[in-house]
Amino acid sequence: MRALAVSSILVVMLLAGCGDTTGSRSLSGAGMGAAAGGVVGSLSGNFGAGALIGAGAGAAGGYLYDQKKKGNID
Repeated sequence: MRALAVSSILVVMLLAGCGDTTGSRSLSGAGMGAAAGGVVGSLSGNFGAGALIGAGAGAAGGYLYDQKKKGNID
C-alpha cells in the first residue's frame, strides 16, 4: 500500500508540469493529485482525505516544477 502511495505521488509530480504559467501548473498538479489521492484514499477507506492530501501534494509539485523551469530553484 505504501509503495502505491509513493509511486502515485511521484507520477503526479512528474505530470504536474502541464501548463505554461505558475497558476496553471499548480492547478493541473492539484487536479491530478486529487485524482490519484482519491484512488489511494479509497483503497484505504477514506476517499476525501486521500483526495485532499493528493491535491495539496500535486499543487506543491506543480509549483516546484514551475519554479525549477524558471531557474529559481537549482
